[in-house]
Amino acid sequence: MANGKPEMNDVSSGQPHVPIPAFDPPRKPKRNKYALACSFLASMTSILLGYDIGVMSGAIIYIKKDLQITDVQKEVIMGILNVYSLLGSAAAGRTSDWIGRRYTIVFAGAIFFVGALLMGFATNYAFLMVGRFVAGIGVGYALMIAPVYTAEVAPASSRGFLSSFPEVFINFGILLGYVSNYAFSKLPTHLSWRFMLGIGAIPSIFLAIGVLAMPESPRWLVMQGRLGDAKVVLDKTSDSLEESKLRLADIKEAAGIPEECNDDVVSVTKKNHGEGVWRDLILHPTPAVRHVLICAVGIHFFQQSSGIDSVVLYSPEIFEKAGISNDTDKLLATMAVGFTKTIFILVATFLLDKIGRRPLLLSSVAGMILSLVGLAIGLTLITHSDHKLVWAVALSIASILSYVAFFSIGMGPITWVYSSEIFPLRLRAQGCSMAVAANRVTSGVISMTFISLYKAISIGGAFFLYAGIAAVAWVFFYTLYPETQGKTLEEMEASFGTFFKWRSTLRELKKKKVENGGTKGQVQMGTTR
Repeated sequence: MANGKPEMNDVSSGQPHVPIPAFDPPRKPKRNKYALACSFLASMTSILLGYDIGVMSGAIIYIKKDLQITDVQKEVIMGILNVYSLLGSAAAGRTSDWIGRRYTIVFAGAIFFVGALLMGFATNYAFLMVGRFVAGIGVGYALMIAPVYTAEVAPASSRGFLSSFPEVFINFGILLGYVSNYAFSKLPTHLSWRFMLGIGAIPSIFLAIGVLAMPESPRWLVMQGRLGDAKVVLDKTSDSLEESKLRLADIKEAAGIPEECNDDVVSVTKKNHGEGVWRDLILHPTPAVRHVLICAVGIHFFQQSSGIDSVVLYSPEIFEKAGISNDTDKLLATMAVGFTKTIFILVATFLLDKIGRRPLLLSSVAGMILSLVGLAIGLTLITHSDHKLVWAVALSIASILSYVAFFSIGMGPITWVYSSEIFPLRLRAQGCSMAVAANRVTSGVISMTFISLYKAISIGGAFFLYAGIAAVAWVFFYTLYPETQGKTLEEMEASFGTFFKWRSTLRELKKKKVENGGTKGQVQMGTTR
Protein backbone atom coordinates (compact mmCIF):
# COMPACT_ATOMS: atom_id res chain seq x y z
CA MET A 1 0.00 0.00 0.00
CA ALA A 2 2.77 2.34 1.02
CA ASN A 3 4.67 1.53 -2.12
CA GLY A 4 1.59 1.88 -4.36
CA LYS A 5 1.36 5.62 -4.08
CA PRO A 6 4.92 6.39 -5.09
CA GLU A 7 4.46 4.10 -8.09
CA MET A 8 1.43 6.08 -9.20
CA ASN A 9 3.34 9.29 -8.67
CA ASP A 10 6.18 7.93 -10.78
CA VAL A 11 3.78 7.09 -13.59
CA SER A 12 2.19 10.51 -13.48
CA SER A 13 5.54 12.26 -13.23
CA GLY A 14 6.70 10.34 -16.29
CA GLN A 15 4.13 12.22 -18.38
CA PRO A 16 3.62 15.48 -16.49
CA HIS A 17 1.99 17.29 -19.41
CA VAL A 18 -0.78 14.75 -20.11
CA PRO A 19 -2.93 14.57 -16.94
CA ILE A 20 -5.82 12.09 -16.87
CA PRO A 21 -8.49 14.88 -17.15
CA ALA A 22 -7.03 15.66 -20.58
CA PHE A 23 -8.63 12.44 -21.86
CA ASP A 24 -12.09 13.58 -20.76
CA PRO A 25 -14.33 15.33 -23.33
CA PRO A 26 -13.42 19.04 -23.51
CA ARG A 27 -15.66 21.31 -21.53
CA LYS A 28 -17.80 23.75 -23.46
CA PRO A 29 -16.28 27.22 -22.99
CA LYS A 30 -18.16 29.68 -20.84
CA ARG A 31 -20.11 32.25 -22.80
CA ASN A 32 -17.94 35.29 -23.46
CA LYS A 33 -19.53 38.12 -21.47
CA TYR A 34 -17.75 40.89 -23.36
CA ALA A 35 -18.91 39.57 -26.75
CA LEU A 36 -22.39 39.15 -25.22
CA ALA A 37 -22.47 42.81 -24.10
CA CYS A 38 -21.25 44.07 -27.51
CA SER A 39 -23.85 41.99 -29.39
CA PHE A 40 -26.55 43.10 -26.96
CA LEU A 41 -25.84 46.80 -27.50
CA ALA A 42 -25.54 46.51 -31.29
CA SER A 43 -28.71 44.48 -31.63
CA MET A 44 -30.76 46.95 -29.61
CA THR A 45 -30.97 49.12 -32.73
CA SER A 46 -33.43 46.52 -34.05
CA ILE A 47 -35.91 47.77 -31.44
CA LEU A 48 -36.49 50.71 -33.79
CA LEU A 49 -37.96 48.53 -36.55
CA GLY A 50 -39.92 46.37 -34.11
CA TYR A 51 -41.43 49.38 -32.37
CA ASP A 52 -42.51 50.93 -35.66
CA ILE A 53 -44.16 47.67 -36.83
CA GLY A 54 -45.94 47.14 -33.53
CA VAL A 55 -47.05 50.71 -32.96
CA MET A 56 -48.42 51.20 -36.50
CA SER A 57 -50.76 48.21 -36.12
CA GLY A 58 -52.71 50.11 -33.44
CA ALA A 59 -51.94 53.71 -34.40
CA ILE A 60 -53.53 53.19 -37.83
CA ILE A 61 -56.93 52.71 -36.20
CA TYR A 62 -56.78 56.29 -34.88
CA ILE A 63 -54.94 57.74 -37.90
CA LYS A 64 -57.76 56.51 -40.13
CA LYS A 65 -60.37 58.14 -37.87
CA ASP A 66 -58.45 61.42 -37.47
CA LEU A 67 -57.12 61.97 -41.00
CA GLN A 68 -60.04 60.25 -42.82
CA ILE A 69 -57.76 58.17 -45.06
CA THR A 70 -58.85 55.47 -47.53
CA ASP A 71 -57.97 51.77 -47.39
CA VAL A 72 -55.35 52.26 -50.13
CA GLN A 73 -53.74 55.11 -48.18
CA LYS A 74 -53.86 52.91 -45.08
CA GLU A 75 -52.01 50.10 -46.89
CA VAL A 76 -49.40 52.53 -48.21
CA ILE A 77 -48.69 54.20 -44.86
CA MET A 78 -48.39 50.78 -43.20
CA GLY A 79 -45.96 49.26 -45.68
CA ILE A 80 -44.09 52.19 -47.23
CA LEU A 81 -41.49 52.27 -44.44
CA ASN A 82 -40.18 48.93 -45.73
CA VAL A 83 -39.63 50.39 -49.19
CA TYR A 84 -38.00 53.53 -47.79
CA SER A 85 -35.70 51.37 -45.66
CA LEU A 86 -34.20 50.04 -48.91
CA LEU A 87 -32.32 53.31 -49.27
CA GLY A 88 -30.90 52.89 -45.79
CA SER A 89 -29.89 49.25 -46.21
CA ALA A 90 -28.38 49.96 -49.66
CA ALA A 91 -26.29 52.81 -48.27
CA ALA A 92 -25.39 51.01 -45.04
CA GLY A 93 -22.98 48.57 -46.71
CA ARG A 94 -20.73 51.28 -48.10
CA THR A 95 -21.21 53.55 -45.05
CA SER A 96 -20.16 50.77 -42.66
CA ASP A 97 -17.03 50.08 -44.74
CA TRP A 98 -16.27 53.81 -44.73
CA ILE A 99 -16.89 54.99 -41.13
CA GLY A 100 -17.04 51.61 -39.40
CA ARG A 101 -19.80 49.36 -38.07
CA ARG A 102 -20.10 51.16 -34.73
CA TYR A 103 -20.64 54.71 -36.01
CA THR A 104 -23.05 53.38 -38.63
CA ILE A 105 -25.24 52.08 -35.77
CA VAL A 106 -25.10 55.53 -34.10
CA PHE A 107 -26.03 57.13 -37.43
CA ALA A 108 -29.04 54.79 -37.74
CA GLY A 109 -30.32 55.82 -34.30
CA ALA A 110 -29.95 59.53 -35.14
CA ILE A 111 -31.92 59.20 -38.38
CA PHE A 112 -34.74 57.26 -36.70
CA PHE A 113 -34.90 59.89 -33.93
CA VAL A 114 -35.64 62.60 -36.50
CA GLY A 115 -38.18 60.38 -38.28
CA ALA A 116 -40.08 59.56 -35.07
CA LEU A 117 -40.34 63.26 -34.18
CA LEU A 118 -41.61 64.12 -37.66
CA MET A 119 -44.29 61.41 -37.43
CA GLY A 120 -45.30 62.54 -33.95
CA PHE A 121 -45.77 66.16 -35.07
CA ALA A 122 -47.43 65.31 -38.42
CA THR A 123 -50.42 67.51 -39.22
CA ASN A 124 -51.64 65.67 -42.32
CA TYR A 125 -51.10 62.57 -44.44
CA ALA A 126 -48.30 64.10 -46.57
CA PHE A 127 -46.37 65.24 -43.46
CA LEU A 128 -46.77 61.75 -41.98
CA MET A 129 -45.33 60.23 -45.17
CA VAL A 130 -42.23 62.45 -44.84
CA GLY A 131 -41.72 61.14 -41.31
CA ARG A 132 -42.12 57.57 -42.56
CA PHE A 133 -39.48 58.23 -45.23
CA VAL A 134 -36.86 59.47 -42.73
CA ALA A 135 -37.63 56.73 -40.19
CA GLY A 136 -37.46 54.14 -42.97
CA ILE A 137 -33.89 55.11 -43.88
CA GLY A 138 -32.88 54.76 -40.22
CA VAL A 139 -34.54 51.34 -40.01
CA GLY A 140 -32.73 50.19 -43.17
CA TYR A 141 -29.38 51.15 -41.67
CA ALA A 142 -30.14 49.39 -38.37
CA LEU A 143 -31.45 46.22 -40.03
CA MET A 144 -28.35 45.72 -42.13
CA ILE A 145 -25.58 46.67 -39.71
CA ALA A 146 -26.65 45.00 -36.43
CA PRO A 147 -26.39 41.37 -37.70
CA VAL A 148 -23.11 42.12 -39.53
CA TYR A 149 -21.46 43.62 -36.43
CA THR A 150 -22.69 40.80 -34.18
CA ALA A 151 -21.46 38.06 -36.54
CA GLU A 152 -18.05 39.73 -36.77
CA VAL A 153 -17.63 40.09 -32.99
CA ALA A 154 -19.06 36.75 -31.85
CA PRO A 155 -16.86 33.67 -31.29
CA ALA A 156 -17.91 30.59 -33.30
CA SER A 157 -19.16 28.72 -30.19
CA SER A 158 -21.93 31.24 -29.52
CA ARG A 159 -22.38 32.99 -32.88
CA GLY A 160 -25.90 31.59 -33.36
CA PHE A 161 -26.96 32.74 -29.89
CA LEU A 162 -25.51 36.23 -30.31
CA SER A 163 -26.53 36.68 -33.97
CA SER A 164 -30.15 35.99 -33.02
CA PHE A 165 -30.20 39.11 -30.83
CA PRO A 166 -31.41 41.46 -33.62
CA GLU A 167 -34.54 39.33 -34.07
CA VAL A 168 -35.00 39.22 -30.27
CA PHE A 169 -35.02 43.01 -30.15
CA ILE A 170 -37.30 43.32 -33.18
CA ASN A 171 -39.79 41.22 -31.22
CA PHE A 172 -39.22 43.23 -28.05
CA GLY A 173 -39.77 46.41 -30.07
CA ILE A 174 -43.02 45.01 -31.49
CA LEU A 175 -44.19 44.24 -27.96
CA LEU A 176 -43.28 47.78 -26.84
CA GLY A 177 -45.28 49.15 -29.78
CA TYR A 178 -48.32 47.07 -28.80
CA VAL A 179 -48.03 48.24 -25.17
CA SER A 180 -47.70 51.85 -26.35
CA ASN A 181 -50.88 51.43 -28.42
CA TYR A 182 -52.81 50.23 -25.41
CA ALA A 183 -51.31 52.88 -23.09
CA PHE A 184 -52.20 55.85 -25.32
CA SER A 185 -55.48 54.47 -26.70
CA LYS A 186 -57.49 56.35 -24.03
CA LEU A 187 -56.24 59.77 -25.19
CA PRO A 188 -58.30 61.88 -27.64
CA THR A 189 -58.06 60.49 -31.18
CA HIS A 190 -55.97 63.39 -32.56
CA LEU A 191 -53.38 62.95 -29.76
CA SER A 192 -53.30 59.17 -29.29
CA TRP A 193 -51.59 58.17 -32.55
CA ARG A 194 -49.16 61.12 -32.37
CA PHE A 195 -47.97 60.03 -28.92
CA MET A 196 -47.75 56.41 -30.09
CA LEU A 197 -45.46 57.32 -33.00
CA GLY A 198 -43.50 60.20 -31.43
CA ILE A 199 -42.49 58.34 -28.28
CA GLY A 200 -40.31 56.11 -30.48
CA ALA A 201 -37.71 58.93 -30.54
CA ILE A 202 -36.77 58.25 -26.90
CA PRO A 203 -35.21 54.76 -27.29
CA SER A 204 -33.06 55.94 -30.21
CA ILE A 205 -31.27 58.47 -27.95
CA PHE A 206 -30.23 55.84 -25.41
CA LEU A 207 -29.25 53.41 -28.19
CA ALA A 208 -26.92 55.91 -29.86
CA ILE A 209 -25.22 56.70 -26.54
CA GLY A 210 -24.91 53.02 -25.50
CA VAL A 211 -23.33 51.99 -28.80
CA LEU A 212 -20.43 54.41 -28.23
CA ALA A 213 -19.26 52.13 -25.41
CA MET A 214 -18.75 49.26 -27.89
CA PRO A 215 -15.45 48.44 -29.62
CA GLU A 216 -15.20 48.51 -33.41
CA SER A 217 -15.62 45.26 -35.33
CA PRO A 218 -12.26 43.39 -35.50
CA ARG A 219 -12.88 42.50 -39.15
CA TRP A 220 -13.40 46.15 -40.07
CA LEU A 221 -10.25 47.10 -38.14
CA VAL A 222 -8.22 44.54 -40.13
CA MET A 223 -9.70 45.88 -43.37
CA GLN A 224 -8.33 49.30 -42.31
CA GLY A 225 -4.91 47.77 -41.54
CA ARG A 226 -5.27 48.32 -37.78
CA LEU A 227 -4.03 44.88 -36.70
CA GLY A 228 -3.05 45.96 -33.19
CA ASP A 229 -6.54 47.29 -32.41
CA ALA A 230 -8.15 44.22 -33.98
CA LYS A 231 -6.01 41.89 -31.83
CA VAL A 232 -7.14 43.70 -28.65
CA VAL A 233 -10.82 43.28 -29.59
CA LEU A 234 -10.35 39.63 -30.64
CA ASP A 235 -8.59 38.80 -27.35
CA LYS A 236 -11.60 40.16 -25.47
CA THR A 237 -14.31 38.58 -27.65
CA SER A 238 -12.80 35.11 -28.17
CA ASP A 239 -13.22 32.08 -25.91
CA SER A 240 -9.43 31.67 -25.66
CA LEU A 241 -6.20 33.32 -26.77
CA GLU A 242 -5.65 30.43 -29.19
CA GLU A 243 -9.01 31.11 -30.83
CA SER A 244 -8.17 34.82 -30.98
CA LYS A 245 -4.95 34.04 -32.90
CA LEU A 246 -6.80 31.71 -35.29
CA ARG A 247 -9.53 34.28 -35.92
CA LEU A 248 -6.96 36.99 -36.60
CA ALA A 249 -5.08 34.71 -39.00
CA ASP A 250 -8.31 33.85 -40.86
CA ILE A 251 -9.30 37.51 -41.16
CA LYS A 252 -5.83 38.54 -42.33
CA GLU A 253 -5.94 35.85 -45.01
CA ALA A 254 -9.42 36.95 -46.15
CA ALA A 255 -8.29 40.59 -46.24
CA GLY A 256 -5.15 39.74 -48.26
CA ILE A 257 -2.64 40.55 -45.49
CA PRO A 258 0.40 38.23 -45.28
CA GLU A 259 0.30 35.85 -42.28
CA GLU A 260 3.80 36.84 -41.13
CA CYS A 261 2.83 40.53 -40.99
CA ASN A 262 2.29 41.39 -37.30
CA ASP A 263 2.74 45.17 -37.23
CA ASP A 264 0.13 47.17 -35.32
CA VAL A 265 -0.66 49.21 -38.43
CA VAL A 266 -0.20 47.96 -42.00
CA SER A 267 -1.15 49.29 -45.41
CA VAL A 268 -4.07 47.55 -47.09
CA THR A 269 -4.67 47.80 -50.83
CA LYS A 270 -7.69 49.81 -51.90
CA LYS A 271 -9.25 46.71 -53.42
CA ASN A 272 -10.07 45.50 -49.90
CA HIS A 273 -12.11 48.65 -49.25
CA GLY A 274 -14.86 47.63 -51.60
CA GLU A 275 -13.60 47.92 -55.16
CA GLY A 276 -14.68 44.97 -57.25
CA VAL A 277 -17.12 43.74 -54.60
CA TRP A 278 -20.19 44.06 -56.79
CA ARG A 279 -18.36 42.37 -59.66
CA ASP A 280 -17.45 39.41 -57.43
CA LEU A 281 -20.91 39.34 -55.91
CA ILE A 282 -23.16 39.72 -58.97
CA LEU A 283 -21.37 39.92 -62.32
CA HIS A 284 -18.72 37.18 -62.00
CA PRO A 285 -19.36 35.26 -58.76
CA THR A 286 -17.70 31.93 -58.01
CA PRO A 287 -20.10 28.96 -57.58
CA ALA A 288 -19.67 29.25 -53.79
CA VAL A 289 -20.55 32.97 -53.78
CA ARG A 290 -23.52 32.37 -56.10
CA HIS A 291 -24.82 29.64 -53.77
CA VAL A 292 -24.32 31.90 -50.73
CA LEU A 293 -26.15 34.79 -52.43
CA ILE A 294 -29.11 32.59 -53.43
CA CYS A 295 -29.37 31.25 -49.87
CA ALA A 296 -29.10 34.69 -48.24
CA VAL A 297 -31.60 36.43 -50.53
CA GLY A 298 -33.88 33.37 -50.58
CA ILE A 299 -34.24 33.07 -46.81
CA HIS A 300 -35.01 36.80 -46.48
CA PHE A 301 -37.58 36.59 -49.29
CA PHE A 302 -39.41 33.63 -47.79
CA GLN A 303 -39.27 35.05 -44.27
CA GLN A 304 -41.50 37.92 -45.40
CA SER A 305 -43.51 36.33 -48.23
CA SER A 306 -44.92 33.73 -45.83
CA GLY A 307 -47.04 36.50 -44.32
CA ILE A 308 -45.49 37.50 -40.99
CA ASP A 309 -45.93 41.25 -41.54
CA SER A 310 -49.57 40.79 -42.52
CA VAL A 311 -50.19 39.05 -39.19
CA VAL A 312 -48.15 41.49 -37.08
CA LEU A 313 -49.20 44.74 -38.80
CA TYR A 314 -52.85 43.84 -39.32
CA SER A 315 -53.48 41.85 -36.12
CA PRO A 316 -56.34 44.16 -35.01
CA GLU A 317 -58.02 43.76 -38.41
CA ILE A 318 -57.57 39.96 -38.40
CA PHE A 319 -58.98 39.74 -34.87
CA GLU A 320 -61.93 41.84 -36.04
CA LYS A 321 -62.57 39.36 -38.86
CA ALA A 322 -62.35 36.59 -36.24
CA GLY A 323 -65.18 38.19 -34.26
CA ILE A 324 -63.53 40.70 -31.85
CA SER A 325 -65.15 44.09 -32.50
CA ASN A 326 -64.12 46.34 -29.55
CA ASP A 327 -60.98 48.44 -30.23
CA THR A 328 -59.55 47.90 -26.73
CA ASP A 329 -60.14 44.13 -26.93
CA LYS A 330 -58.41 44.05 -30.32
CA LEU A 331 -55.37 45.83 -28.87
CA LEU A 332 -55.30 43.43 -25.89
CA ALA A 333 -55.44 40.43 -28.24
CA THR A 334 -52.67 42.01 -30.29
CA MET A 335 -50.55 42.36 -27.12
CA ALA A 336 -50.93 38.58 -26.68
CA VAL A 337 -49.34 38.18 -30.14
CA GLY A 338 -46.44 40.38 -29.02
CA PHE A 339 -45.91 38.44 -25.78
CA THR A 340 -45.99 35.10 -27.63
CA LYS A 341 -43.44 36.27 -30.21
CA THR A 342 -41.11 37.62 -27.50
CA ILE A 343 -41.26 34.50 -25.31
CA PHE A 344 -40.53 32.11 -28.18
CA ILE A 345 -37.73 34.20 -29.66
CA LEU A 346 -36.01 34.01 -26.26
CA VAL A 347 -36.38 30.21 -26.35
CA ALA A 348 -34.89 30.16 -29.87
CA THR A 349 -31.73 32.03 -28.82
CA PHE A 350 -30.74 29.14 -26.54
CA LEU A 351 -31.52 26.45 -29.13
CA LEU A 352 -29.60 27.86 -32.11
CA ASP A 353 -26.16 26.69 -30.99
CA LYS A 354 -27.45 23.44 -29.45
CA ILE A 355 -29.78 22.07 -32.12
CA GLY A 356 -28.37 23.77 -35.21
CA ARG A 357 -29.80 26.02 -37.92
CA ARG A 358 -31.34 23.42 -40.27
CA PRO A 359 -33.46 21.41 -37.78
CA LEU A 360 -34.85 24.59 -36.20
CA LEU A 361 -35.56 26.23 -39.56
CA LEU A 362 -37.31 23.20 -41.10
CA SER A 363 -39.42 22.45 -38.01
CA SER A 364 -40.30 26.14 -37.67
CA VAL A 365 -41.53 26.44 -41.28
CA ALA A 366 -43.50 23.17 -40.97
CA GLY A 367 -45.28 24.57 -37.90
CA MET A 368 -45.98 27.84 -39.74
CA ILE A 369 -47.60 25.92 -42.61
CA LEU A 370 -49.96 24.05 -40.26
CA SER A 371 -50.80 27.26 -38.36
CA LEU A 372 -51.55 29.20 -41.56
CA VAL A 373 -53.82 26.41 -42.80
CA GLY A 374 -55.63 26.40 -39.43
CA LEU A 375 -56.05 30.20 -39.54
CA ALA A 376 -57.28 30.09 -43.14
CA ILE A 377 -59.86 27.39 -42.31
CA GLY A 378 -61.06 29.24 -39.19
CA LEU A 379 -61.46 32.61 -40.94
CA THR A 380 -63.14 31.01 -43.98
CA LEU A 381 -65.73 29.28 -41.80
CA ILE A 382 -66.38 32.47 -39.78
CA THR A 383 -66.78 34.53 -42.98
CA HIS A 384 -69.30 32.10 -44.51
CA SER A 385 -71.32 31.42 -41.35
CA ASP A 386 -74.48 33.38 -40.52
CA HIS A 387 -73.97 32.84 -36.77
CA LYS A 388 -70.97 33.00 -34.43
CA LEU A 389 -68.85 29.82 -34.43
CA VAL A 390 -67.05 29.93 -31.09
CA TRP A 391 -64.78 26.99 -31.96
CA ALA A 392 -63.76 28.64 -35.26
CA VAL A 393 -62.96 31.89 -33.41
CA ALA A 394 -60.86 29.89 -30.92
CA LEU A 395 -59.13 28.06 -33.82
CA SER A 396 -58.30 31.37 -35.51
CA ILE A 397 -56.85 32.97 -32.36
CA ALA A 398 -54.89 29.82 -31.46
CA SER A 399 -53.57 29.59 -35.04
CA ILE A 400 -52.35 33.21 -34.97
CA LEU A 401 -50.52 32.63 -31.69
CA SER A 402 -49.01 29.31 -32.86
CA TYR A 403 -47.97 30.89 -36.17
CA VAL A 404 -46.00 33.70 -34.49
CA ALA A 405 -44.56 31.17 -32.00
CA PHE A 406 -43.29 28.86 -34.75
CA PHE A 407 -41.98 31.85 -36.71
CA SER A 408 -40.08 33.19 -33.70
CA ILE A 409 -38.50 29.88 -32.75
CA GLY A 410 -36.84 29.37 -36.13
CA MET A 411 -37.64 31.36 -39.27
CA GLY A 412 -37.40 34.74 -37.53
CA PRO A 413 -33.94 34.58 -35.91
CA ILE A 414 -32.30 32.07 -38.29
CA THR A 415 -32.88 34.39 -41.27
CA TRP A 416 -30.57 36.99 -39.71
CA VAL A 417 -28.11 34.49 -38.24
CA TYR A 418 -27.71 32.48 -41.44
CA SER A 419 -27.42 35.38 -43.85
CA SER A 420 -24.91 37.26 -41.68
CA GLU A 421 -22.54 34.30 -41.22
CA ILE A 422 -22.27 32.76 -44.69
CA PHE A 423 -20.74 35.63 -46.72
CA PRO A 424 -16.94 35.88 -47.03
CA LEU A 425 -15.43 38.93 -45.31
CA ARG A 426 -14.89 41.11 -48.37
CA LEU A 427 -18.44 40.60 -49.61
CA ARG A 428 -20.20 40.57 -46.24
CA ALA A 429 -21.40 44.18 -45.93
CA GLN A 430 -22.72 44.44 -49.50
CA GLY A 431 -24.05 40.86 -49.50
CA CYS A 432 -26.03 41.40 -46.31
CA SER A 433 -27.21 44.72 -47.75
CA MET A 434 -28.68 42.86 -50.76
CA ALA A 435 -30.35 40.29 -48.51
CA VAL A 436 -31.90 42.99 -46.33
CA ALA A 437 -33.06 44.80 -49.49
CA ALA A 438 -34.88 41.62 -50.58
CA ASN A 439 -36.39 41.40 -47.08
CA ARG A 440 -37.68 44.97 -47.14
CA VAL A 441 -39.03 44.84 -50.73
CA THR A 442 -40.95 41.65 -49.98
CA SER A 443 -42.18 43.03 -46.66
CA GLY A 444 -43.32 46.23 -48.37
CA VAL A 445 -45.22 44.34 -51.08
CA ILE A 446 -46.89 42.01 -48.54
CA SER A 447 -47.88 44.77 -46.12
CA MET A 448 -49.08 47.18 -48.84
CA THR A 449 -51.27 44.59 -50.57
CA PHE A 450 -52.84 42.67 -47.68
CA ILE A 451 -56.18 44.54 -47.60
CA SER A 452 -56.48 44.47 -51.40
CA LEU A 453 -55.49 40.78 -51.41
CA TYR A 454 -58.07 39.61 -48.90
CA LYS A 455 -60.77 41.70 -50.56
CA ALA A 456 -59.94 39.97 -53.85
CA ILE A 457 -59.62 36.33 -52.69
CA SER A 458 -61.14 36.49 -49.15
CA ILE A 459 -59.18 36.67 -45.91
CA GLY A 460 -59.12 32.86 -45.64
CA GLY A 461 -57.82 32.65 -49.22
CA ALA A 462 -55.01 35.10 -48.36
CA PHE A 463 -53.74 32.82 -45.59
CA PHE A 464 -54.08 29.71 -47.78
CA LEU A 465 -51.81 31.57 -50.24
CA TYR A 466 -49.26 32.31 -47.49
CA ALA A 467 -49.38 28.63 -46.45
CA GLY A 468 -48.57 27.61 -50.04
CA ILE A 469 -45.60 30.00 -50.13
CA ALA A 470 -44.35 28.59 -46.80
CA ALA A 471 -44.57 25.05 -48.24
CA VAL A 472 -42.39 26.10 -51.21
CA ALA A 473 -39.98 27.69 -48.70
CA TRP A 474 -39.67 24.40 -46.77
CA VAL A 475 -38.66 22.51 -49.95
CA PHE A 476 -36.22 25.30 -50.90
CA PHE A 477 -34.53 25.21 -47.48
CA TYR A 478 -34.40 21.41 -47.34
CA THR A 479 -32.67 21.06 -50.71
CA LEU A 480 -30.27 24.02 -50.77
CA TYR A 481 -29.22 24.96 -47.23
CA PRO A 482 -26.20 23.30 -45.55
CA GLU A 483 -25.75 23.41 -41.77
CA THR A 484 -23.47 26.23 -40.59
CA GLN A 485 -23.44 25.58 -36.84
CA GLY A 486 -19.96 25.64 -35.25
CA LYS A 487 -18.09 26.64 -38.41
CA THR A 488 -15.84 29.69 -38.36
CA LEU A 489 -16.93 32.49 -40.66
CA GLU A 490 -13.93 31.86 -42.87
CA GLU A 491 -14.74 28.10 -43.17
CA MET A 492 -18.13 28.75 -44.76
CA GLU A 493 -16.97 28.82 -48.38
CA ALA A 494 -16.14 25.11 -48.34
CA SER A 495 -19.78 24.32 -47.42
CA PHE A 496 -21.20 26.14 -50.44
CA GLY A 497 -20.80 25.94 -54.20
CA THR A 498 -22.28 22.55 -55.09
CA PHE A 499 -25.92 23.69 -54.64
CA PHE A 500 -28.18 20.58 -54.46
CA LYS A 501 -25.14 18.31 -53.96
CA TRP A 502 -23.95 20.03 -50.77
CA ARG A 503 -24.55 16.87 -48.69
CA SER A 504 -22.02 14.81 -50.65
CA THR A 505 -19.54 17.70 -50.48
CA LEU A 506 -19.85 17.85 -46.70
CA ARG A 507 -19.38 14.08 -46.46
CA GLU A 508 -16.13 14.37 -48.42
CA LEU A 509 -14.96 17.24 -46.19
CA LYS A 510 -15.71 15.18 -43.06
CA LYS A 511 -13.85 12.22 -44.53
CA LYS A 512 -10.79 14.39 -45.16
CA LYS A 513 -11.00 15.79 -41.62
CA VAL A 514 -11.04 12.26 -40.19
CA GLU A 515 -8.05 11.27 -42.34
CA ASN A 516 -6.10 14.35 -41.24
CA GLY A 517 -7.34 14.22 -37.64
CA GLY A 518 -4.52 12.04 -36.31
CA THR A 519 -1.82 14.31 -37.70
CA LYS A 520 -3.56 17.43 -36.41
CA GLY A 521 -3.99 15.89 -32.96
CA GLN A 522 -0.30 15.05 -32.79
CA VAL A 523 0.65 18.57 -33.81
CA GLN A 524 -1.68 20.12 -31.21
CA MET A 525 -0.38 17.79 -28.46
CA GLY A 526 3.15 18.69 -29.43
CA THR A 527 2.43 22.39 -29.05
CA THR A 528 0.87 21.93 -25.61
CA ARG A 529 3.98 20.18 -24.44
